[in-house]
Amino acid sequence: MSKSINHLATADGLFFGKGALDQRKTAKMVDDALAGCDDGELFLEYVQSESLSFDDGKLKSASFDTSQGFGLRSVAGDVTGFAHASALDEQALKRAAETVKAVRSGRGGKIDESPRGTNRLLYADDNPIDGVPFAKKVALLQEIDAYVRAKEPKARQVSVSLSGSWQVVEIIRAGGWRAADVRPLVRINVSVVCADGSRMEAGSTGSGRRAPYGDIFLPEYWQREADEAIRQALVNLKSVDAPAGEMPVVLGAGWSGVLWHEAVGHGLEGDFHRKKTSMFTHLMGEMVASPGVTVIDDGTMSDRRGSLTIDDEGTPTQRNVLIEDGRLVGLMQDRMNARLMGVKPSGNGRRQGHAYAPMPRMTNTIMLGGDKDPQEIIGSVKKGLYCANFGGGQVDIVSGKFVFSVTEGYLIENGKLAAPVKGATLIGAGSDALTRVGMVGNDMSLDPGIGTCGKDGQGVPVGVGQPTLRIDALTVGGTAT
Repeated sequence: MSKSINHLATADGLFFGKGALDQRKTAKMVDDALAGCDDGELFLEYVQSESLSFDDGKLKSASFDTSQGFGLRSVAGDVTGFAHASALDEQALKRAAETVKAVRSGRGGKIDESPRGTNRLLYADDNPIDGVPFAKKVALLQEIDAYVRAKEPKARQVSVSLSGSWQVVEIIRAGGWRAADVRPLVRINVSVVCADGSRMEAGSTGSGRRAPYGDIFLPEYWQREADEAIRQALVNLKSVDAPAGEMPVVLGAGWSGVLWHEAVGHGLEGDFHRKKTSMFTHLMGEMVASPGVTVIDDGTMSDRRGSLTIDDEGTPTQRNVLIEDGRLVGLMQDRMNARLMGVKPSGNGRRQGHAYAPMPRMTNTIMLGGDKDPQEIIGSVKKGLYCANFGGGQVDIVSGKFVFSVTEGYLIENGKLAAPVKGATLIGAGSDALTRVGMVGNDMSLDPGIGTCGKDGQGVPVGVGQPTLRIDALTVGGTAT
């Protein structure tokens, strides 16, 4: 597995090779388009992606796609001019340049300082799609399907999917500044439906990372995924209706961090603060969580799904402390919001692709560990709910109010895990839940690498993480009578 720092050579070969753009002319057009602006950039993108889906004992779908294009942005104050095209040619870029010239600065047009460079290597630049033959990918899905059906007699439906992508980006700013990144991404998912008499329940799991497929094809890897999907389905077959009401809730380590990502993380993105629409507006420096609660956003973690060597404006990602020991100390910023708020960009300017303008987005958002043993935390609850896995949720960014569905949960009775439950939802507000964290475990772990975050119609890969923790009181929606 190679890790190359010469990403510009890879990107230049795609964007400025034979029949593509001319590098000198492109730089001149960028200079001309951004003259008199506060900021802006040309974002070039090339993506290969594939997806295979195996269901009901057969290959249901297989797709492969190659796309490319550019997005040209000019920024003046809080006004953005943006044009994009899927054609990498001089005429398309000229038309885009004429469009974004409509936005000019009223302060003399001094372009913002460009980001610093970086030689960090957070992930390999290997193309996962080229690394494994198509037939071997299909054989893997068949093998997982056969394994689940042979191992679990109650299995009625098995669904397996495999996906990978290879994204190459190059960012060009006025004055000839350039940066590039080569980003692999892979993911596998396994879902199993088990039946016991007339009752049927599902279990699902998955994992992914910024790397080639690699050990996903090793039996010890994919069997672990399959076993976990089976386990969840069998647990759900034994589930009882969830209780309703306010009670202590214990969140398991890892994927449960998705609750904080949604209920708290979005409210700490710079654009919501600048527009004063965040529930945390005007609370910088104040206690917004229980002592012992520290939340960070870290885009520098090796091979993680939410990590980036540079963000989509060319700023190197970093470890940003957002809440420290309960106190609000930082935000996530792109370049425009950072300039308007008088702070530095934090490496959180992200976009779904070349057809979108960047905005402040999370990378890997994590609540750090504390000093309590997880068993001690569960043992401290006389009657409550333990949540191991979550499904979908809805959040209002302004108020922070959230509703999350629990896909794997258990009653806690007299300090011990009891019956699994179905139909449980968590209802509350992020700012309120943060202040009710009573115990923080010493077992911080990261999610398996399957997160995608949506904002303003854009989806980007992200990571979450947290230790086991206790929220002293949270409203649980349930179906028990």
